[in-house]
Amino acid sequence: MDPVRNPYSPGAGTRPPALVGRDKQLNDLDVALQRLLLGRDGRGQLLSGLRGVGKTVLLNEFERIADRRGFFHHHIEVEEDGRLPGRIASALRMVLLQMDARRRIGARAHEALGVLKAFSVKLPDGPEFGIDIEAISGPADTGDLAQDLAGLFVEVGHVAREHGCGVLLTIDELHYVPRKVLAALVLGLHRANQLALPVIIAGAGLPSLPTLTGEARSYAERMFTFPEVGSLSDADARRALEDPAAEEGVMWDRRALDRVLALSEGYPYFIQEFGKQSWDVAEGSTAITASDAERAVPLAMAELDSGFFQVRTGRLTDNERTYLRAMAELGPGPMRSADVAKLLGKNTTAVGPVRDRLLKRALCYSPRWGELGFTVPMFDQFMKRWMPWSPPVRRSR
Repeated sequence: MDPVRNPYSPGAGTRPPALVGRDKQLNDLDVALQRLLLGRDGRGQLLSGLRGVGKTVLLNEFERIADRRGFFHHHIEVEEDGRLPGRIASALRMVLLQMDARRRIGARAHEALGVLKAFSVKLPDGPEFGIDIEAISGPADTGDLAQDLAGLFVEVGHVAREHGCGVLLTIDELHYVPRKVLAALVLGLHRANQLALPVIIAGAGLPSLPTLTGEARSYAERMFTFPEVGSLSDADARRALEDPAAEEGVMWDRRALDRVLALSEGYPYFIQEFGKQSWDVAEGSTAITASDAERAVPLAMAELDSGFFQVRTGRLTDNERTYLRAMAELGPGPMRSADVAKLLGKNTTAVGPVRDRLLKRALCYSPRWGELGFTVPMFDQFMKRWMPWSPPVRRSR
């Protein structure tokens, strides 16, 4: 088939041609935004799930909804360094400048930028401001991060309320944020929430995010919902494959569809990759056959290995690779840390530093105390393809 017409779009954060199975999350966020504009409480969302399930796509969709509802918004992606306050300051600076450009709020925006500048100068990674903005002391420069974030959110929230709009921050990779900073974020937002100001946060992170947030502040569940974003149901996965092809006048043979769904296990990223490769190798012009799908399998697996899996292993040490390979030997997980150590012929304490590094770099997560899971679906299968298993040699005493 003509590759130019290929409707499938694998890629991190890339919107699939048929966004299915996520209606509840989209509707809940829309309702929350509308409630905030009416001066009522509106809970944000903290999405959790493995890599490749579409969390970033949902955050992008949230921004589209925010546009329709008259909210100004900005996106933040937390990096492995875990720094967030400076990025929030940069995001709110952009939001205030956008408000001023579109609503011409003049002096009020200038005043809020002054409060933001006072907050920013306390941070090592705070954004730079123009020389014509004077810092305004008091609301957000005490040096206590939680109190200062509260002052900042309240100030920006009042500006938004006065001008009939709202503010949405979307924050991706929240699992990298240290617990102390996460607690300050929740506490700061809580104050704006108490005053029913139109400021809301939607974030995303790995499956450990709800636990991390709950441990940071016990009342977080009153401010956020915690949708778990996972693989698609069988019906939604079929729609994700069939609908885009049907738009181009192409049908999927049932056996081809079953084969791709079995291999992708309903994960959106994998569905798109198998769909793309199946389309490209299809010999007919109106149907994707079982033969087409079968010939696409090695191509799709090669693309996933090089473009989705292997990119996460580039900086691994030999010890980290071996640890992950031992995890893979135990299956998809979750598994007990003690079982991984046993398979490596060591005690849990000896391999603890390796485990901790993998957790910090978000290649693993801990669903419960003493347990580990891969953050990437089907990573166990990749590790078995990529690295042969060599059981440790047990020395005789």
